[in-house]
Amino acid sequence: MHIHILGICGTFMAGIALLARATGHRVSGCDAGVYPPMSAQLAEAGIALREGYDPKQLDDFKPDKVVIGNVMSRGRPIIEELLNREWPYTSGPGWLADHILQGRHVLAVAGTHGKTTTSSLLAWILEYAGLEPGFLIGGIPANFGVSARLGRTPFFVVEADEYDTAFFDKRSKFVHYRPRTLILNNLEFDHADIFPDLTAIQRQFHHLLRTVPSSGLIVTNGQDPRLDEVLAMGCWTPVQRFGTGEWEAHDIAPDGSAFEVVFQGNRQGRVEWTQLGMHSMHNGLAAISAACHVGVSPATAIEALRDFQGAKRRLEVRGTINEVTVYDDFAHHPTAIATTLSGLRARVGTQPIIAVLEPRSNTMKLGVFKDSLASALTGADTVVLYQAPDLGWSLAEIGAMLGSRSQVSYSLDETLAAIQAQAKPGTHVLIMSNGSFGGIHEQLLQALQTVDRHKT
Repeated sequence: MHIHILGICGTFMAGIALLARATGHRVSGCDAGVYPPMSAQLAEAGIALREGYDPKQLDDFKPDKVVIGNVMSRGRPIIEELLNREWPYTSGPGWLADHILQGRHVLAVAGTHGKTTTSSLLAWILEYAGLEPGFLIGGIPANFGVSARLGRTPFFVVEADEYDTAFFDKRSKFVHYRPRTLILNNLEFDHADIFPDLTAIQRQFHHLLRTVPSSGLIVTNGQDPRLDEVLAMGCWTPVQRFGTGEWEAHDIAPDGSAFEVVFQGNRQGRVEWTQLGMHSMHNGLAAISAACHVGVSPATAIEALRDFQGAKRRLEVRGTINEVTVYDDFAHHPTAIATTLSGLRARVGTQPIIAVLEPRSNTMKLGVFKDSLASALTGADTVVLYQAPDLGWSLAEIGAMLGSRSQVSYSLDETLAAIQAQAKPGTHVLIMSNGSFGGIHEQLLQALQTVDRHKT
């Protein structure tokens, strides 16, 4: 069967493409404004990719079925053509549920923050234990080098996103997955473009809880009262808590790079790894708990964490030039921004941090978080805020709250110049965006390299 994927370069849909290819389907797709790492991953897999959404591609590719990403909406010519011609179609989560997840032990990771890292951790623990899981993750775990694979056993790890499924299915993606093991990392208001308030998100999370069998397990953050409220709406599955509850961390290193794992008051072993921050420690505890549910011993899980290499775009070091280290991070919510900065600060001590932020998510564009954005950035010594043309509100107010430490830039060239003006040997440049940010990471590294060559 030939499937054609609309919005193929999204992290989730690119994973669908890899899984479809692995199951023997012919796969093609289209997207707009494609960028790495997903575009590179698709190219390496030999998947035909077309730029843009011209309806003519339906006749060019002649797919048997079209898989539609949630980036697509009514009114786009290709969608109208597809519907008018009654072409067979489905959603990404629907295709995954029907063709990959049936009959498998699904381990799902849900929550506002940490889904990609925790899914990567869980998949790696199972791999380390010899269980050879399948997975679909909204990023690329460095231990695997791909965002999705079929696996060789019944176990399948999926990053369970609460965003809506498609223009024709407004339920959250995760209600399609029917996990037997479910991690609930945390819960905050986000996705203001589709959810009116936190209560609406909690309702979707409760719909997810309704799909977990009584023989399964729910692993939840014991320090999150919003998740407790979801569980209080009705729960029919055993629950284990991490952070506070069954799984706890003791003797924690200041930067979160080491901690003792304790289960029901009994020491299980000590994690020593490359991850930073208290949020990473919680991700690790959650992954250990979920892995134990499928038979992995705590000792084996702890050993696996020591070899965990992280996920791309999660405090990923893109390079160090002239003693200036450049990081790429996906943070686009005030909580994620603050915790990422906190973890980096704990690691680098008094060395200067430049935080560079592109507010790009739909929720950011609506200005929902503008009152909490300044406080989230206070962990940086210098802040560069990129005012994109389509942002819809002015960052000048945030800049005023941060005072002399901040600068608002109105182009990529201006952003690069602002970073270079402040970046001295020993500086850490943390670039945060949930998009490509115009390829600013490589441009900055090249500019720093040029300066270094000129000095020599």
